[in-house]
Amino acid sequence: MNKIVLESAKGVKGGKVQLTFAQVVNTGNNPTNVLGLLNASDDRFNQSKPRYAWLSAQPADVNKLLGLNLSLAEGEELQLDMVDPRFIGFEAQPLNIQINETTKGNEYEVSNFEKTAKRAGKDGDFIMHNGMYIYVRTSVVLGEAKHIILTDTTRVETSAASAIAAALAK
Repeated sequence: MNKIVLESAKGVKGGKVQLTFAQVVNTGNNPTNVLGLLNASDDRFNQSKPRYAWLSAQPADVNKLLGLNLSLAEGEELQLDMVDPRFIGFEAQPLNIQINETTKGNEYEVSNFEKTAKRAGKDGDFIMHNGMYIYVRTSVVLGEAKHIILTDTTRVETSAASAIAAALAK
């Protein structure tokens, strides 16, 4: 399993800090791409991109669990690049990014589906499950991640997906 990285901390509203985690996640659903293996030394074929998760936290609790004193003003950012950070008292359990896919979007996700729904690539076709948009949630968990990946998906062209959304809105 790929190690998680605590990339940065940023001061946000309410005296909290936002922690940015990144990890290359293998959900076990993707077969190995032979073309990628045969071109491993060519960066254009490197398809392993990290997943990100952002957590807001109380600076005192971050200090207690990670030993980091993060007294940051709102908007102030600190680059950390901590590979495989461990919680104090839980050193035997690694942190991992967990992926949960759902067709139940929150209000923001549903009204902004063109930006929030799962796609095949940055501007690719929408990937749907049982005719519904898929929303991907990432979280950081203590211990082994248990991903929920929706299967039996179909791709729907962007223009067709917009028509589906309009029909559902009626």
